[in-house]
Amino acid sequence: MLRDDINNAVKEAMKAKDERKLSTLRMVNSTIKNADIEARGQGKPPLSDGDLLSVLQKMIKQRQESVELYDKGGRAELAAQEREEIAVISAYLPKQMSDDEVKAAISAIITETGASGIKDMGKVISALKAKYAGQMDFGKASGIVKSALAG
Repeated sequence: MLRDDINNAVKEAMKAKDERKLSTLRMVNSTIKNADIEARGQGKPPLSDGDLLSVLQKMIKQRQESVELYDKGGRAELAAQEREEIAVISAYLPKQMSDDEVKAAISAIITETGASGIKDMGKVISALKAKYAGQMDFGKASGIVKSALAG
């Protein structure tokens, strides 16, 4: 379903002659195809929408790192280009959860899974990923989970 949305957006961008959006969406399609090929090589099926969301989040994270470097290096035009790509890719992610919503979700999952210590962190993170794929930054969430389980 997400693939269809992206492919339809490619067609719309072509019709509208929106070069930035078109090139970004083509790059997204290319990244998705590469991830599918990699999965097939490992004997896995094509990526699900949940897997695609994590691919998109990874692409956004890469661009955010590039923006930081470009800003530090005084390359404002390249930083602006990366920000535009982030905006295009972000349109395909579900609404991101606020910090309070993330903390509430983590508390609920810890209660559901019966996690009691750091050894249960993997169980909590995998449950979060299953339930909230694409809605939170799991790098930040793992820190919150770790502190919640530690004490």
